[in-house]
Amino acid sequence: MKIIKEHIKRNEFKPVYLLYGSEDYLKKLYKDKLKEAIMAGGDEMNFSYFEGKGLDVSEVMHIAETMPFFADRRLILIENSSLFKSQSELADYIKEMPETTYMVFVESEVDKRNRLYKAVKDIGYISEMNGMDEKNLKMWTLSLLNKDGKKITDQTMTYFLDKVGTDMENIRSELEKVVCYALDREVITVDDIDAVCTEQVTGKIFLMIDAIAAKNERKALELYYDLITLKEKPMSILYLIIRHFNILMNVKSMNAAGTPSSTIASKVGIPPFAVSKYMGQAKNFQLSVIRQAIAYGTDIEEDVKNGRLNETIGVELMIVHTVGL
Repeated sequence: MKIIKEHIKRNEFKPVYLLYGSEDYLKKLYKDKLKEAIMAGGDEMNFSYFEGKGLDVSEVMHIAETMPFFADRRLILIENSSLFKSQSELADYIKEMPETTYMVFVESEVDKRNRLYKAVKDIGYISEMNGMDEKNLKMWTLSLLNKDGKKITDQTMTYFLDKVGTDMENIRSELEKVVCYALDREVITVDDIDAVCTEQVTGKIFLMIDAIAAKNERKALELYYDLITLKEKPMSILYLIIRHFNILMNVKSMNAAGTPSSTIASKVGIPPFAVSKYMGQAKNFQLSVIRQAIAYGTDIEEDVKNGRLNETIGVELMIVHTVGL
């Protein structure tokens, strides 16, 4: 991201950029920054946008061959195309396209063995955007509060992030609610956060797994019923529980093998900020118990899908059984 900022500052750009990863806020931020800089403001005449699978590559190449009108650059922005998980003529074309044409790709997932990925790596710039670590996420959140003249203690900041999650767009949205609620008060409190912030489902799942580890069946079931009250579907909750245990299994195994936290975050699909939390929780379970929980949850899921078990009761059985492991 620093390199993209430098390119913008110097007004010198690579012919192709690829922004990918799980953090939508960062992808949108730098996509917009690149568009603004390459197009020198509001030039829409020389801008083309494509989104989704089934992209007509020949149309993209035809536009790319067109000289820009009364400008130095033409920009083609392509989002969520899945071109980096399949074969495409663009892999060869981008190496030969006119110097006046620039392309920016924005994707969620890529295959680094893909020819287009390798071609972009050779002639352009690739930035993986999977969120910030704890320190930088707190600094960013604090900078948003500072703009509104608000302050927050580190302990309250941690409480806020635990409650709303690590998605940056959601953090920004929840902060707006907190700032409005606090009115003229300078310091944000836990009471402010509890009054207006929406707790993420994944946060409640995390607390539920904590309760299971502590053998607190009552607490785990209370959290489950809270989610049901919030209109969450039992099978969605079961999916998240199984997914959570899968993450714990992978985090525990990779941590034991000495895998760096940044690599764990990337391979498991969680924000860097959350790795230490998962590591801490994983210590409360034997690997064999985690595997048993996953296997039992998968059996429950199959029984519900085949009509042998009520879905609400099925998740209750999953929780009770796992507490007893």
